[in-house]
Amino acid sequence: MGMVLVAGASAVGLVLGGVSCGSLERTVVAPPHIPGAEYIGDEDCEICHDTLYASYRFSSHARLLATGDNALGHGCEACHGPGSLHSEAGGGRGNIINPRKDPRVCFDCHLDIRSRFQLRSKHPVDLPGEPMHGGLSCADCHPPHSGSARPGNGLSGIAANEVCLRCHEQQRGPFVFEHEAVREGCTTCHDPHGSVNEKLLVARNASLCLRCHFQQQTAPGVVLIGGQNHADFLSRGTCWTAGCHEAVHGSRIHSSLRY
Repeated sequence: MGMVLVAGASAVGLVLGGVSCGSLERTVVAPPHIPGAEYIGDEDCEICHDTLYASYRFSSHARLLATGDNALGHGCEACHGPGSLHSEAGGGRGNIINPRKDPRVCFDCHLDIRSRFQLRSKHPVDLPGEPMHGGLSCADCHPPHSGSARPGNGLSGIAANEVCLRCHEQQRGPFVFEHEAVREGCTTCHDPHGSVNEKLLVARNASLCLRCHFQQQTAPGVVLIGGQNHADFLSRGTCWTAGCHEAVHGSRIHSSLRY
């Protein structure tokens, strides 16, 4: 079971124990719950998972760590749930939460991402209680225990592309004629979590291309894009499905990204 979002003054009071109606004006996120388990802090986690814990201290999620009396429910247990049963049993799978198997734990903090996975075009992440989509989990693209959680360790668009290209090998170059947008990163054109547009595109049809490719109307019936009049072409469909620039990721034979 993942974290519980508690909204509303009366519910907040029940969770936090006597908080007045006017104390909070935000949603309260309760840590994950495992029946019969209690929060014990990160020290016990480090005993068995020392290598993982050492790298975690320098990760994006390390900001969840806390010290002193406020430490319980933070750090490892913020995502994996209270660890007393797991610790007493010396490990095991059924007594701790694995976000790889249940991404709802991730969604409880990343609410905007949760909503995108409800859109018509989305990455095939498996959700409990729903038909299998493809076996992906958030951790396949976002390393939760080391470095930056951003794909490519947050270094550059090209580094982030490597995460995408592990699955999308057909889009990997090198190409004789590159599409410059690829250098900026796949997310220049695709929303990796979900979109109202096909193929996770961030905009529809030629609207996507014209975000980068400047158009200029110099005379009635003349629309210049890249120095060429596209007035007759734009009415035929999108830039790629109209049969003009099908090789949108790069071409080995044509500078205008044609097959």
